[in-house]
Amino acid sequence: MKELIYLEQLVRYRLNGYFPSGSEEAEPVMPTLDQWHYPLADFVHRNKLNVHEATLLLVALAPHVQPDLFDSAVEGKLSDPGNFPRIGGVRGKNSRTFLPTGETLLFLLAGGQLAQRMQVQQLFGSQHLFAKKKILWLEELPTGEPAMSGRIIMSPDYIDTFLIGKPSPPHFSTTFPAKRIGESRTWASLVINDDLKKQIEEIRSWLKYNQQLMNEYGMKDRIKKGYRALFYGTPGTGKTLTAGILGNEMGKEVYKIDLSMVVSKYIGETEKNLEMLFARAEDKGWILFFDEADALFGKRTSVRDAHDKYANQEVSYLLQRIEDYNGLIILATNMKSNIDDAFMRRFNATLRFPFPDAGERMQIWKKSFPENALFAKEPAAPGNDAGSVDVPDLVKKYEMAGGSIINVVHYASLKALERRNGHDSDANDKLTIYLSDVLQGIQKEMMKEGKPFQ
Repeated sequence: MKELIYLEQLVRYRLNGYFPSGSEEAEPVMPTLDQWHYPLADFVHRNKLNVHEATLLLVALAPHVQPDLFDSAVEGKLSDPGNFPRIGGVRGKNSRTFLPTGETLLFLLAGGQLAQRMQVQQLFGSQHLFAKKKILWLEELPTGEPAMSGRIIMSPDYIDTFLIGKPSPPHFSTTFPAKRIGESRTWASLVINDDLKKQIEEIRSWLKYNQQLMNEYGMKDRIKKGYRALFYGTPGTGKTLTAGILGNEMGKEVYKIDLSMVVSKYIGETEKNLEMLFARAEDKGWILFFDEADALFGKRTSVRDAHDKYANQEVSYLLQRIEDYNGLIILATNMKSNIDDAFMRRFNATLRFPFPDAGERMQIWKKSFPENALFAKEPAAPGNDAGSVDVPDLVKKYEMAGGSIINVVHYASLKALERRNGHDSDANDKLTIYLSDVLQGIQKEMMKEGKPFQ
């Protein structure tokens, strides 16, 4: 890998200035990007990075690719890099190899030139691309220690992107409190009215064409990046399913945020948790789905105590952060009125998921049962025909949302399978769903919801 060979040569060249080998060495020249081995070259080219910026990326990446690179480079010059503070570097708790710090980069790019050092330090500035996109940063040190003595840390997502061309799927954790929604169903599985279909089509259009509009037609500085949508309506009406189908159709990852791991009673922790989440998702095209969003995006209150003050600060932070995110954010809630008015003004679209009417409920019933299932009123005595009935039509009168209907179908199908297997039937027999089981399942669901069953 010529890019890493260059980095090793650069380390030796700088050390030779302090520990001459007796022969004159020319400063190494960075190989052209077409000679680089790793996909990192594509990022350098796309963002028009200069030699100093590209070198910093190589320095940060080296411990993850060639852990002994720095130790090998100083071999013959120093018995231990710790004896030469100018080169910086630390040893990790588990890794015993040289881990570069900010001082390491200053040594390689600036040597002892003060003006040059100040210029190189700007690569770690808050306004630089590396900080804005959370690509790399300096380890935070105890108060009083020089900032440049901090270890250079690169985001795990960018390590994967630079080495294999794409980030690995994140694992659910305290630093990424979100789970991927894997959805294989299509729009044919979703029963919604025509008005809602038109609104969803607007989101699909944004996902399909917005990047082209921004990049090819010079709209980056004229329109806000990202898209914010509010899904509201009774539980079980298809909000999560719609988000999953959008991701499935467009080939985008959908992550459902676990708000219980985001919201913290400690001041500043909620913002910190959200910042890590948004930074991880930035520029990846992920769809972020906040279910029961009023826990985070609820109305601000009048300030009566310090708790109210900081709760309102959280909302203000969120307002800014969701506008900065350049992907699709979906907020889902049961009650639209619970969402703060300041958020309402910032939504590109608000989609109401209404409770299904009788005709829509019948469609949901039909789509939810196993394919080729048979329907009967109740189990018949051995040797008798139970007689077929139209179960979806008979039960459409019960006011239930799609999520509850799925629960009933699950219950009745398991009962049907239990009966079939219990009678030693042919395994290839079609599954017979009994109305009596469906009604029992409906009764259980309506009891859960506190509704009368008639």
